[in-house]
Amino acid sequence: MSSPRASRLTRPETLTAVGIIVIAGFFMFPAVELKPISALLPVAMLVALIILAAALLVADQRKALAGEATEPMTKSPMRVAGAFLLIVFYAIATDVIGFYPATAITIPLVAYIFGYKSPVGLVVATVVVVGTIYLIFDFGMAQQFPTGLLWGR
Repeated sequence: MSSPRASRLTRPETLTAVGIIVIAGFFMFPAVELKPISALLPVAMLVALIILAAALLVADQRKALAGEATEPMTKSPMRVAGAFLLIVFYAIATDVIGFYPATAITIPLVAYIFGYKSPVGLVVATVVVVGTIYLIFDFGMAQQFPTGLLWGR
């Protein structure tokens, strides 16, 4: 059995939450310099990240106060590495083939890798997410996403 850590501040969930808050706060600076309509989504997402990370921080500190032992930093390091590689793949794919095709490929791929195996569910989730993004941003707000190098716009 693992012994609890000496400091409540070095618990994995606490470090993760603090890291997310710091990084999201860092990205907030360039986000607020965008035009208001363009800044809406990034600022909303960064604020949501900060709120969720703060909730994680509070929950983990309550567990620490109650004396609960911490979980290992990663139960599956290959899954964490795979998730990071998928983020890199998604960023490159967005630049090359465009936002919508990259998103339509990445959503079911990530869901499948993390355990969701229903083909119908993967298709429905992909259509709902990509369709909602299109309706809100492209159709509703007239904000276009990158089309990629292949389509060259």
